[in-house]
Amino acid sequence: MRALSRSLTSNFTYALFVLLGLVLLFFITLPILRTVISTEPYQLWESFLEPDVRSAILLTLYAALVATLIAFVIGVPLAYMLARFNFPGKGVVEGLIDLPIVIPHTAAGIALLMVFGRRMWLGQFFDHFGIRFLGAVPGIVVAMMFVSVPFLVDSAREGFEAVDPRIEKVARTLGASPWYVFWHVTLPLAWRAIMSGAIMMWARGISEFGAVVILVYHPMTAPVLIYERFLSFGLNYSRPVAVLLILICLAIFAVLRMISGRRKRI
Repeated sequence: MRALSRSLTSNFTYALFVLLGLVLLFFITLPILRTVISTEPYQLWESFLEPDVRSAILLTLYAALVATLIAFVIGVPLAYMLARFNFPGKGVVEGLIDLPIVIPHTAAGIALLMVFGRRMWLGQFFDHFGIRFLGAVPGIVVAMMFVSVPFLVDSAREGFEAVDPRIEKVARTLGASPWYVFWHVTLPLAWRAIMSGAIMMWARGISEFGAVVILVYHPMTAPVLIYERFLSFGLNYSRPVAVLLILICLAIFAVLRMISGRRKRI
């Protein structure tokens, strides 16, 4: 009887978990599926033929990629330091890295405007080199990077923490330099987590709206273009652009996940 009771309890628990999981999946997929199937293929094609739509989507993908590459260069070393060393204020540094996640993104746009605006010292500094952020692509990159960089740094830190430090010590005792150990030992072992974080950062950058619309309204990214068309012309005019962006992101995201999965199996 006890075995039967435990079996029934276990089956009930698993059934409940499956049901709750299905509810969540339904909550996520229903809006996306409803949006996609409500748009006719010819509407997608007509929207794709519009130069404004194509340029907005390409600009969004490009700016998010540039933001991810910059974050990789300056964020991965910081993630390694956080994973390997304890130092005063480490908790503060980790909190600052995660801060953009909790800040409302329109507030983040205002904060960036107070630093990279033309009248601000940092904005004036870059202006001497011909780099402007207001109404320019660098502003889009900065906004995307600010709100999405925690995904890359946190994932890279977890990847480095999963690498046994003794492996690095063995390589050092064999005469390898710290630079060589990082690039040829630690980084390849943590690459899956770093790649996963980079994908998440790139995807989050694509979807950014609040900070971008405050700092850079023109040239328009795809989220800003969708919002502008929705306000000006309504749902029917903005929906095809939204579906295009959703399908493109899903396709690219699936390819990147496949590549990441193959590397994981290897």
